[in-house]
Amino acid sequence: MKTLDVAIIGAGFAGMYALHRMRGMGLSVRAFDGAGGVGGTWWWNRYPGARVDFPSAPYYAYSFSKELNDDFVWKETQPTQAEVLSYLDHCADKLDLRSDIELETWIYDPRFDEETQRWEIETSRGDHISAQFLVCAMGSLFDANTPPIPGIEDFSGELYHTGRWPQDEVIFAGKRVGVIGTGSSGIQAIPVIASEAGHLTVFQRTPQYSIPAGNRPLEAEEWQAAIDEWDERRAAMDESPFGLPYKFSERSALEDTPDQRQKVYEEQWQRGGLHMLFSAYNDLLLDKRANDTIAEFIRGKIREIVKDPETVEKLLPDYLLGTKRQVIDNGYFETYNRDNVALVDLRKDPIHRITADSVITESGEHPLDMLVLATGFDALTGAYLKLNPTGRGGARLANTWRDRFSTYLGMVIPGFPNLFMIHGPQSPSVLFNMPLGAEREGDWICDCIRHMRENDLGAIEPAEGVEEAWAENVDQAASATLFHNTDSWYSGANIEGKHRQFIVHLGGQQYFQHLRDVADAGYEGFVTEKA
Repeated sequence: MKTLDVAIIGAGFAGMYALHRMRGMGLSVRAFDGAGGVGGTWWWNRYPGARVDFPSAPYYAYSFSKELNDDFVWKETQPTQAEVLSYLDHCADKLDLRSDIELETWIYDPRFDEETQRWEIETSRGDHISAQFLVCAMGSLFDANTPPIPGIEDFSGELYHTGRWPQDEVIFAGKRVGVIGTGSSGIQAIPVIASEAGHLTVFQRTPQYSIPAGNRPLEAEEWQAAIDEWDERRAAMDESPFGLPYKFSERSALEDTPDQRQKVYEEQWQRGGLHMLFSAYNDLLLDKRANDTIAEFIRGKIREIVKDPETVEKLLPDYLLGTKRQVIDNGYFETYNRDNVALVDLRKDPIHRITADSVITESGEHPLDMLVLATGFDALTGAYLKLNPTGRGGARLANTWRDRFSTYLGMVIPGFPNLFMIHGPQSPSVLFNMPLGAEREGDWICDCIRHMRENDLGAIEPAEGVEEAWAENVDQAASATLFHNTDSWYSGANIEGKHRQFIVHLGGQQYFQHLRDVADAGYEGFVTEKA
């Protein structure tokens, strides 16, 4: 048996940061990850075209240490998966983390022992781990979703999921390829696959408001400016509602004339990236009338870019822009002008079944050599439900969360003492700068453990009923926005049989201030036991 103070599940941005901080506290700590290398999401998601939909360092990177970035130079404004993974490898080496990371190791059946106040854990290597604290840093987008399409198990060609892409190179040349799904991973992969495949058929489940990424090489002068202005840029991220480096507009879209709005939107479209949502106007995610103006602008861009009128009609979205995962692209709509690309609208031409060598829709058969599932994830909760820890009284998490996902602060779960989550459900997670959010949440966990050690406490967990007040807090933050108006994976709508519940906290900086206030009040809302 291995005895630890802390066991961490995950070796991506969040798990590596937690490991670094906790080792610095003198704790015995080890991180476990089923992947073959560090990187978390960025190790698994290596599909063609995979890139950050966020600016590079010092924004999508660790911000706690300037030295980590002094000798790592980002190459592009929208880094590739390989570049992010290289950066995380660099950080693991610079921080000397590898000796305390156990790779190709899955964690099974964590159980809280109420007598010893410890988590008892089994690993895929046959080891038994006993740890006082269990920190889950498994990622919000980890549990790959394979939809229950009839016959999918019968497909005998090459079958891949973007969230579980193989290590070896996948060859598309000369092949008939099908892609199911046009979310973020599909929109990144489709232009790359189309440029190589003999023929590509895109099976679209939901048309998207994609915005050009505006990706380009990062000039040496730009990177040097980022290093020289490190403290100022870090401070700007700390003040931003989403941890973003953008300057937020203070104008309503409804204050401008149609011609003025057209000019603003065109400038942001040419600029590229997520600036369009935040730098154009301040009410695009708050007021449907404002949202309609930008939605129609992007629909106009689709009509302008795509040549075939029938294809255009299939590509036009009809939901509120930004209320699903906002995607950015490198030539997505232009791809549909290629002679080797066909688009199937599954809303009007649904899949009946998959055979050994084709996808059959209502209108006919589509022969394929390869099928790529860009069907996303059981986001935010799926990894936890698969882990399915056992808490007080033998309660399994899958039963506790059967009808409603309940947490306190998005960090802890009622009935599961000494278990902490980074980017858990009901935290800002995917709608905040995730590396920065991981640092803040990791710091809060470290402070909580320090508080327990200083006060000779053996266990900590949410007090009875605080999860209900926290759910109201999450709902109130979302109710001021348009997010509740759209079915999305933020609320579990992409998973058959999953109950609908919006589980991303939209409070931004208010959320992190709330965490600080709880700690400053002696961990208000928690109950503890002496060691």
